[in-house]
Amino acid sequence: MNIEPRTEWTLEQGAPIGPQLYRILRERIISADLPPGSRISESEVARNYSLSRQPVREAFIKLAEDRLVEIRPQRGTLVRKISAEAVMDARFVREAIEADIVKLVAENVNEELIRELQSQIARQRELPDNDADRFLALDERFHRTLAEAAGKSYAWKVIEEVKSQMDRVRYLSALHFPKRELVLQHTEIANAIIRRDADAAARAMRMHLRKILTDLPTIAETRPDFFETAGRA
Repeated sequence: MNIEPRTEWTLEQGAPIGPQLYRILRERIISADLPPGSRISESEVARNYSLSRQPVREAFIKLAEDRLVEIRPQRGTLVRKISAEAVMDARFVREAIEADIVKLVAENVNEELIRELQSQIARQRELPDNDADRFLALDERFHRTLAEAAGKSYAWKVIEEVKSQMDRVRYLSALHFPKRELVLQHTEIANAIIRRDADAAARAMRMHLRKILTDLPTIAETRPDFFETAGRA
């Protein structure tokens, strides 16, 4: 598997190496640039990024904790298939946290945040349906903005720690389904916040995050090679 760094996945000089490398490899797995079954090695990653093996080893350990890779001593490291169970667990956590987040935001919204949300949604609408990478980056920004506006940055860190498998499905979903429905859902969340209707904002967020419940079976049927077989890792 070619794991040479591309322009969008290069290390920034002067910033901590370990977290950057972890983020890059995580993004490549989520975006299927490194699909399930890909074999990656410490030595090859270290060589291609001009690093020692220690930060690579630490990144691999963190990816294994996220269930994105499986480290096999003396046999190499493989990108794991998607766990449907982990996807459902992450969705449950996200819904519980983010429904409360938008309620807080709606109760304390200000004009600056309203302009920011409207600007973000406008940029989402401008993207073509086939630009999954940029759309998911904007989707991530939308949810993170709400968490920060509620003063719940730590809660967003908790979400980030559990949503890797969910992000993989959302990426595949973005490739197969038009983004217009997701943009509409974001709009409904934002409009409820603008109206300062906390209950409506929470309902809209719950419906938005439950979309994966209907997408997952279709994606798993379309791309069975990406998913764990029931009862097997």
